[in-house]
Amino acid sequence: MPMMRSFPPVALLAAALLGSTVAPSGVHAQVEVDHELVELVGAREIAFARTMADRDLEAFATFLSDEAIFFTGSGRALRGKAAVVEAWSRLFEGADPPFSWAPDVVEVLESGTLALSSGPVLGPDGEQTGRFNSIWRLEADGVWRVVFDRGS
Repeated sequence: MPMMRSFPPVALLAAALLGSTVAPSGVHAQVEVDHELVELVGAREIAFARTMADRDLEAFATFLSDEAIFFTGSGRALRGKAAVVEAWSRLFEGADPPFSWAPDVVEVLESGTLALSSGPVLGPDGEQTGRFNSIWRLEADGVWRVVFDRGS
């Protein structure tokens, strides 16, 4: 019968750590970006912004998740689609939109279920007045909708 050799616990721990596939702290594995999803979410953001240009509050509402949270300039959160639509309705009054926006950054989680879009907010004169950040979620019906939105 072969002789069993025992190893001290420290040696076993060292062997386990050396053979580990865990990346050191601060190192992230590169993942393949799903460019089709990035383009899809970017197109959704552009269509969402078009609702403001078209002065179409009803279309605007279709881009919102029922549980959307929009942050206001005062730091107060508008909770729920109905509250967002009610608060934003005044921004859809009149012939000319008070601002416009377009994404210059879109990132989608590897899972393909959450995305971030961000970009400049422009005043009526075309000058940048701020920046928006929106979180999109792929909902059960297969449609991307905004769940969080914050402008600055």
